[in-house]
Amino acid sequence: MSIGENIAAVRGRIEAACERAGRAPDEVTLIAVSKGFGAETVAEAFEAGQRDFGENRVQEAIEKIDALAGRGIEPRWHLIGHLQSNKAKLAVRRFAIVHGVDSLRLAEELSRHAERLPILLEVNAAQEASKFGFAPQEVAPALSSIALLPHLDIRGLMAVAPLSSDAEAVRPVFRRLRELRDALGLLELSMGMSNDYETAIEEGATMVRVGRAIFGERPLA
Repeated sequence: MSIGENIAAVRGRIEAACERAGRAPDEVTLIAVSKGFGAETVAEAFEAGQRDFGENRVQEAIEKIDALAGRGIEPRWHLIGHLQSNKAKLAVRRFAIVHGVDSLRLAEELSRHAERLPILLEVNAAQEASKFGFAPQEVAPALSSIALLPHLDIRGLMAVAPLSSDAEAVRPVFRRLRELRDALGLLELSMGMSNDYETAIEEGATMVRVGRAIFGERPLA
């Protein structure tokens, strides 16, 4: 299938998941994860109507963003990967929203360089040693500190669920994250990828980050 057909199929599954959860499809933003794919691939998805794209690495993304902007293609870019503090200045100039704010230090750097930047706080919901993010019990105090910074707009939470071939196995993780988001009075919830985005939507995701189901397997480096 073409990229356009893949996008249509994913959107159909999003609509079905929303219907099961009693939600409106426009409550969920589909982010096409274009990490590892070239500007031409992004352009094809854009031509098919996709408007939100996610990138993991600042340097790779900048080349793509600038190349596409030169052609008049300017989607909303989401930074969804781990961001080092020394790349904060570059990030605020290119991305509409930064998903993975995982420390007070990073938040301070972003605020120092931004005028007004929407962010999500990354939560290590399953407290995996290999993952970045605040432990669930650390989120409320982190939110209180980051909310004092002058140039950041905290929109919600983001998490990467444990990898599992069974989406039901990670449902409790998604549910806990939604409960935490609600308790903190936030709006956005970025969770769910190609193998589990439908479950994430059923549990309250407002943003899903889908790469493989749209673009296929990532090319080898």
